Amino acid sequence: MREVAWIRRLALIGAVLCLGVVVLGGYTRLSNSGLGCPDWPGCFGHIAPTGNAEHYATDLDVRKAWVEMIHRYFASTLGLLCVVIAVLSIRARRERGVKVGLAVFLVPLVVFQGMLGMWTVTWLLKPLVVTGHLLGGLTTFALLLWLWLSMRARTKSVDGHSVLAGNTLVESGSRARLFAGLALAALAIQIFLGGWTSSNYAAVACPDFPQCQAQWVPEADYQDAFVLWRGLGINYAGGVLDHPARVAIHFTHRVGAVVASLLLLLAVFFSARGLGSGPRWAGFWVVAALAFQISIAVYMVLRAFPLELAAAHNAGAALLVAATVYLNRKLRPIHDFR
Repeated sequence: MREVAWIRRLALIGAVLCLGVVVLGGYTRLSNSGLGCPDWPGCFGHIAPTGNAEHYATDLDVRKAWVEMIHRYFASTLGLLCVVIAVLSIRARRERGVKVGLAVFLVPLVVFQGMLGMWTVTWLLKPLVVTGHLLGGLTTFALLLWLWLSMRARTKSVDGHSVLAGNTLVESGSRARLFAGLALAALAIQIFLGGWTSSNYAAVACPDFPQCQAQWVPEADYQDAFVLWRGLGINYAGGVLDHPARVAIHFTHRVGAVVASLLLLLAVFFSARGLGSGPRWAGFWVVAALAFQISIAVYMVLRAFPLELAAAHNAGAALLVAATVYLNRKLRPIHDFR
């Protein structure tokens, strides 16, 4: 059916577009462009940062406004695409392999993402909102990717009947599935910690590696570091926490990286043990993405956190999510593709 083919194509296009939105969102935050347009959804009441020169003191202000608005244009396009996927899925709901519930769920998710984008501006870069916006973006990316992967299940003809073709070996891969699920959960927590580090401007709190502040366990203020809600009306541009609290956030993010990495490697180890080439290759991509992300993180610290590497670290997180989702999908038994 044509709708099924289009759902599959649009899910892939949506996943790629969502990756771009996540990277643009990270660049917007890291380049201090989050308040480039202090209103929403326009920019000083306009659809583009043009026509109101009195609102921009410098060319840098204009550039920040454009960065913010381009991010909004891409996010709006993604929202429209998710609506189209949901409509097509409802129309093709009787077709085999169509994930109506997942497709429909994407619509309120991207709507909520739009609300978080608005609150990011109107609530002056509140860390909880900024971090939630990052998590929501990567969740949308993961679900679009999962939808595409689920609908890619190939069929073959056996005795004149169409059956799902896949790897029956994964039926016995319960341990690999367990660790892959735990690794994905740990990765979600690690992404939250990364967003919390960035939104609280705590990246530079540990300017050395592998130690932090020349200590293996630095002195830090954990009590103040993870207060999620501090009320409205506070401008968080530049951060509001004292240095010990920022050290606590950064150091926790590093510890989380170790835990998430160990779980990812365990998932890869068990996936490579007699479950066929699919899980084994998926594990390879997880290791490659993990190595890429760790390399960026270390190099970013050693180079004093340049914007380009910080944005690449954001993109690396998305690629690691993609690889981990791919591994989890490859470890699912054939009947789960129905």
